[in-house]
Amino acid sequence: MRRKVIAGNWKMNMLPNEAIEYIESFSKLVENTKNEVILCVPYTDLFYALMNAQGTNIKIGAQNMHFEEKGAYTGEVSAKMLKSIGVEYVIIGHSERRQYFAETDETVNKKIKAAFANDLKPIVCVGETLEQREAGIAEKVITEQTRFALDGLEKEQVKKVIVAYEPIWAIGTGKTATSEDANNSIKSIRNEIKKIYGDDVADNVIIQYGGSVKSSNAKELFTTSDIDGGLVGGASLVPEEFAKIVNYDEQQ
Repeated sequence: MRRKVIAGNWKMNMLPNEAIEYIESFSKLVENTKNEVILCVPYTDLFYALMNAQGTNIKIGAQNMHFEEKGAYTGEVSAKMLKSIGVEYVIIGHSERRQYFAETDETVNKKIKAAFANDLKPIVCVGETLEQREAGIAEKVITEQTRFALDGLEKEQVKKVIVAYEPIWAIGTGKTATSEDANNSIKSIRNEIKKIYGDDVADNVIIQYGGSVKSSNAKELFTTSDIDGGLVGGASLVPEEFAKIVNYDEQQ
């Protein structure tokens, strides 16, 4: 049975002192969960988050990285740099990176390979726009993104990838895909992986849902057949709210 993985993406929020206070509070609220908990924090918070998460069940991830190991890439951070301070996870290909910073399927694929080369666990994002959804090509878009992202990986590597399905029209809008729609989209992603890598790999890949996840809908989403947790944006900035999401399985 696949584990549930629930990751918070703070985006461009939280100063180091705020990160420290957050983790001190949040860690107590999730200390008994059976689910895997990840906080993906800004670069300036990474060291402080890593230090304060020691001795807890909280894993720390970055929100992006470059695919090159080093070089003349002003303002960029490499996988080796992240690994050197103890980062375990990294988000790759978030729709905001694709929309605002010219991320492509090719760079996403390169970054995933660089992550594995440095023993980082990638959380790779896929998702369709509202226009693509209304045009009836949502499934084509997300399966192609998945195929391109995983191109050239070994089966054992693909098993370790976390895919985050985030319909772009639901990110930060308050709109959420219905649990049935989200689950069906994730089934399509899993079936695409099955076509290429076989049943064993597809059955082991963690596929999250992201897009206005909150404590009021987390249980409905996370108890479907194929949704293995969530990548949570705004709701992860409030420790009490995010803890309710992480502890969704304790709700009555």
